[in-house]
Amino acid sequence: MRMDRRQFGLLGGQVAAAALTQRAWTAMAAPTGADKFHFAVVSDTHIIDEFYKKGSENGVEDNTSILLTSERLIAARTVINALQPKIEQVFVPGDCFHNYPSADYDFYFKNRTRIDIAKELFDGFNMPVHLGFGNHDYDEHRTPGISRDMSNRLFEAKLKTKPYYTVDYKGFRFLHLNNFMGRSWDETSSPKERQVGTLGEEQLNWAEAQLQDRKPTVVFIHYPLWVVAPTEVKDYGLHPILRKYQDSIQLVISGHLHKWLDFAHTYGPQHYVTAATRYDQNSFMLFEADSKKQTLRWMNRDLVEWSTHYSKPYTFRS
Repeated sequence: MRMDRRQFGLLGGQVAAAALTQRAWTAMAAPTGADKFHFAVVSDTHIIDEFYKKGSENGVEDNTSILLTSERLIAARTVINALQPKIEQVFVPGDCFHNYPSADYDFYFKNRTRIDIAKELFDGFNMPVHLGFGNHDYDEHRTPGISRDMSNRLFEAKLKTKPYYTVDYKGFRFLHLNNFMGRSWDETSSPKERQVGTLGEEQLNWAEAQLQDRKPTVVFIHYPLWVVAPTEVKDYGLHPILRKYQDSIQLVISGHLHKWLDFAHTYGPQHYVTAATRYDQNSFMLFEADSKKQTLRWMNRDLVEWSTHYSKPYTFRS
C-alpha cells in the first residue's frame, strides 16, 4: 500500500510517540508474572465507513472528530502494542462503531462496513481485545428495522461478542455489563427513557453471581452510573449490588460522555469515566494489576486533563 505525505507523517509521529512511551513504561512498569500483569482501556472509538454521511453530527468538533476515528485508534494501538512489559488485555467499554448504515441484516455480509473496519482495527492489537456495547452500537437514532436483537446478532457474528460476559485473567475478573438490555431500551421505549440505562433482572442476577466469588473485579459499563437506574425490581438493581460487593470491586469504568470524570466512591467502588479516542489518540488508560495484593495502579493517571476530552502523551520524564 502506497502512503501519501500526510499518512507518512502520521505514521512517523506514531512511531516516535510509541518510542517515547516505551521509555517511560520501562522505567516504571513492574515485570509481569503469574500474579502481575498490565491491561489497557480504550473507549468510544466510533469507527465509520464509506457509507457514513458527512456533516451529520452536532457541531464542528463532532463533525471533525468523527472523520479521524480510525486514525486515532491506530495511533493509540501503536503505542499500546509497543509497550514492554507488554499489555496483556485490552477492554473497550462501548461505542465501538458509529450507528448503522442499513437496516438490512444481509447488507453487512455483502459490503465492507464500519463493523468490519472496527474488527480489522481491533484485530491489529497484539493482545486480546474485549468489546462492550454502547448506545451507538445499538443505533441510538432508532433507524426503523434495526432492533436490539439485530445488533446483538451482528456483534456475535462479526465481532464474536455477546451482550454481556466475564473475562477471568490471572486472578482478576473483568465484567462487561450492558445497560441497554433492560426495559428503558425496549423496542417501545421513548428517546427520553433511553437516556437512562437498565440491565434487566436476568443480567442483574448474572452479575451478582459473578461478584459472589469475591475475586478482585473490574466492571465495565457504557453509561456512567449516574444515568444507570439505581434499582429495577423493587429495591434490586445495579447500585445496591455494587455497594454490596465494593470490597472486591477494584474499579467501575464507563465511557459515553467522552470526557475524563472521577466519581470517586459515590456509588461504592471507585468509578471513573474515560475519555474517547475519537477526540484524542492519547485518551486511553494503562493499568498494572497485582492479584496477590489485589491492587490496581493506573499508570498514566497524572496525564489526564480532567473534565476534557484530552490527555497528555505518555512520554518519558526523569
